[in-house]
Amino acid sequence: MAHLPLLCITLTSPLALNAFLLGHIRRLCSSWDVTVCVNVDESDVTINLEGNAELYPVEIRREVAPVSDLLATAKLWKFYRTGKFQAVVTVTPKGGLLGMMAAWLARIPVRIHWFTGQVWATKKGLSRAALKLLDRLTSMCATHVLADSASQKDFLVREGIVRSVKISVLGCGSISGVDTNRFRPDTPARQRIRGELQIADDALCLLYMGRMKKEKGVPDLLGAFDQLRSEFKNIHLLLVGPDEENLLLDTEANGLRVVGYTRKAEAYMAAAEIICLPSYREGFGSVLIEGAACGLPAVASRIYGITDAVVENVTGLLHPAGDSAALAATLHRLVSDENLRLGLGKKAYERAAADFDARRVEELFEQFLSQQSQGQLSALA
Repeated sequence: MAHLPLLCITLTSPLALNAFLLGHIRRLCSSWDVTVCVNVDESDVTINLEGNAELYPVEIRREVAPVSDLLATAKLWKFYRTGKFQAVVTVTPKGGLLGMMAAWLARIPVRIHWFTGQVWATKKGLSRAALKLLDRLTSMCATHVLADSASQKDFLVREGIVRSVKISVLGCGSISGVDTNRFRPDTPARQRIRGELQIADDALCLLYMGRMKKEKGVPDLLGAFDQLRSEFKNIHLLLVGPDEENLLLDTEANGLRVVGYTRKAEAYMAAAEIICLPSYREGFGSVLIEGAACGLPAVASRIYGITDAVVENVTGLLHPAGDSAALAATLHRLVSDENLRLGLGKKAYERAAADFDARRVEELFEQFLSQQSQGQLSALA
């Protein structure tokens, strides 16, 4: 029996692993022997690879940590070299930087980094220049680069991070697509979640789902919600995800419901009418197409990445990033116009099913990885 080729997927965050890569891993395991390198100490999130891949813990910190980063790079280099991997795929900024450098040093034939957003996109001065340089180094060490949206690809090429011939987008974008069997309108889940949160059946619920950080626009959303509550008493804001910057410590607002990290995102989406993502930077905004698959129109910031996930005035409404007043006005338009809200939600549902089905994205990535592997090994022959 022939042995399967060896693939290592390397990233920083168990959250990202659970959110974006489990479907890919399940599919790839039929044609690759897969190992996942991830920082198991990065959070208390349970990692369940369901027997489809081996887990190799590596301490890859998000923050700058020169000694730890050097040790992690050396550990990855040794692991890649002794494991004789044919391909390494990296996701997340720090996982990409250390993983691609180690894979280049180990002379792994296929080295693919998948960009899902740039931490320097909203920064200025020396910090921006330094972080851009690190992304450029990641790209240089890779044999090929993926972006999870066409607008992000254009941004990376325009900023000189990668040459256009070296970067691709799978299908219409997204790193993982959306599981339309999981994310869908679900009346029993809606009733259950609303009962648990004491939200009336006739109330209108706004949803934010993701890490709660300033750069995600959470303070802007809280400010906009306060404005809306002065006119609409029967609306609620549901915040689902870890509060990484303690943004809610001093927040007291009627109608606010706060939930921590959950692996049942689809149930909370089923309980809502509008999904919100007022972020300052995104590579794509996967949560928006997950909401779309549940029939939710989006209200989100008009930035690269999100403009691929939302078709403005068709599947949702966009506003300038960082403008709480504009966000409030945009939300007001949807809250007060049920026909518009339902029409956008219907189009969002149709687009999610047609363009972003997870099985199609997983198939495209498997084909891409196979093509890259065959091309690199042919070049070495």
